[in-house]
Amino acid sequence: MSIEADAPMIACCLRGEAAAWDELFRRHYDPTARFVFQLSGDFTREDAAELTQETFLSVVQNLAAFKGTSQLQTWIFRIAANKARDVIEMRHAAKRGSGQTVFSLQAEDPRTGLTPDAVSPLPSPAELLQRAETAETLTEAMGHITALCREVIELRYFGDLSYDEISKELELNAKTVSSRLSKCLDRLEDIVQQLLSRKGFPVQSVQPASR
Repeated sequence: MSIEADAPMIACCLRGEAAAWDELFRRHYDPTARFVFQLSGDFTREDAAELTQETFLSVVQNLAAFKGTSQLQTWIFRIAANKARDVIEMRHAAKRGSGQTVFSLQAEDPRTGLTPDAVSPLPSPAELLQRAETAETLTEAMGHITALCREVIELRYFGDLSYDEISKELELNAKTVSSRLSKCLDRLEDIVQQLLSRKGFPVQSVQPASR
């Protein structure tokens, strides 16, 4: 959905028109719920639903602050990602405090429904999850990369935006987006391997056979 397509709806929302709010929720609620659910292998459907509700409460309260410099969905995804990251950090802190570490050793977490990206030759988060043995490790690794890297990875794989859409959002050309994404995934791989090594897992490449 383009910025121009959402602009009239946003204006109507800010005027308090109930039908416009209904349309905003219709367009963006389900994609946001899917986005949130894929941010952590630890999230249940109930977690995703609760975080999505909290996200849209913030949207209702703060829509007037939306400047239109990005797509509305991207703005909503950023709110959702921040809320999800707060929950993930609190859970990690709780685990550290209890002296317990919980791992999921399944190759693919059945709760997430993540599948490898069939279009891009770059490794998707789902592939990283399978090869790194644990969704928690990938979540932890995402916290160690730069905000720019998190943004481009989240937009591409969790937000399901095309390279053209990402290039518009970040005001970059498509080749730069591809290059940045590749470098960010390389960095993410390095961090995942380091974390797995510290946790005593055998380390193997998480890169696909060809790049």
